[in-house]
Amino acid sequence: MKSSVEQLDPTRVKISVEVPYAELKPSVDEAYKTIGAQVTVPGFRKGKVPARIIDQRIGRPAVIQEAINNGLDDFYRNAVEEHDLKPMGQPEVEISEVPGLDGTEDGELGFTVEVDVRPEVTLPAYDTINIEVDPIEVTDADVDEELEQLRTRFGTLVAVERPAAKDDFVTLDLVATIADEEIDTASDISYQVGAGTMLEGMDEALDGLSAGETTTFETTFAGGEHAGEQGTVKITLGAVKERELPEADDDFAQLASEFDTIDELREDLRVQAGKAKETEQGVQARDKVLEHLIETLDVPVPAKIVTDEVERHLESENRSDDDEHRKEVTEETERNLRTQFILDAVSEAENVEVSQPELIEYLISASQQYGMNPNEFAQMLDSSGQVNALVGEVSRRKALAAVLAGATVKDTAGNVVDMEAFTSAGDDAEEAGAEDADATAQSAEAADEAPAEAAEEN
Repeated sequence: MKSSVEQLDPTRVKISVEVPYAELKPSVDEAYKTIGAQVTVPGFRKGKVPARIIDQRIGRPAVIQEAINNGLDDFYRNAVEEHDLKPMGQPEVEISEVPGLDGTEDGELGFTVEVDVRPEVTLPAYDTINIEVDPIEVTDADVDEELEQLRTRFGTLVAVERPAAKDDFVTLDLVATIADEEIDTASDISYQVGAGTMLEGMDEALDGLSAGETTTFETTFAGGEHAGEQGTVKITLGAVKERELPEADDDFAQLASEFDTIDELREDLRVQAGKAKETEQGVQARDKVLEHLIETLDVPVPAKIVTDEVERHLESENRSDDDEHRKEVTEETERNLRTQFILDAVSEAENVEVSQPELIEYLISASQQYGMNPNEFAQMLDSSGQVNALVGEVSRRKALAAVLAGATVKDTAGNVVDMEAFTSAGDDAEEAGAEDADATAQSAEAADEAPAEAAEEN
């Protein structure tokens, strides 16, 4: 087999392949067996029909087509391996020459494949990357905020006889309609006013509403079969409750912690706030390193991959005619692909490997992001063929950590910040890495595809 590659642009190639009939013959022999087992010819048992009878009844061209469909994928993959290509998306196949149609065993199978490929990425020396981050400063206000959050955890809900206000907890009944047609109802919904987690316009409608009162508001539905449509929602308020917090005193310290006094508790909260700010500083450094790579490296992205991914995204949201949203999705898709290409190049350069314990830890972290049981999350990924994608995410996280470990990080006061704790395989790094699961996973799938289906169409 002979093959050559023509670079059409930085992310697309044309592979030309010539396969002598002798190398196609095993596929031809297999095609005769396959067809012979499927056809019924009087006087012959299934699977025992001679080749010449198959040629008479079915036709030699049908046999050759079957052989090409079966062998084309291997020929294509051999060419990809020979030229060390990293194909992406669906290849486009055109067959130019077919041998053996006249019954002879001469000639060659000739075909070309156009396919998108990963671009070459030239990485900088990591120690040339300089990043500036915010310094770690723990104030009394930070401690007060930590204490307030702890008090909130131990707070109790108390019914109040007044109109609902921001941060109150309410129970309500809901009826949604579109053009006077009821599309959904729900009863005894619990909701915190101002959370912004339900329908657009609900917080404004609830503000000032008393128990037993009913009101309506217009909204645009964000999900389900009516996503993007406008409708009317009627809500009836059942009850209003506010959170009553315990006093921040020694009794509370003993209730909420192992400390005897509120001063001891506050000191511990100061330490916890400092650790949280260290993690925030590490996340900031990681994000800035990635931003530096994206901005300074000229990494092209395959236009067809981007277009196909954008179309799938917009169709799933029923927003194909939204030009402004199309622009946003296009920019996000291009950025995600560039991120993937850069970090994959780092992973390859650093010989990054993903161990099973690392994969399990990351899977647990990612499952928590979706609020799922880790076992159920793993089964879902396995059934949808996404395990390799998860391995890729872990590999890219480790690759970014490698770049961050080599970069120079200083705070705005000029102090060098040690990133070792953040870039090592620890809890902080795991938690920060899990935050990237959604964004990178939404990029277009970059997997080599078999061209047999496209060949069959030709």
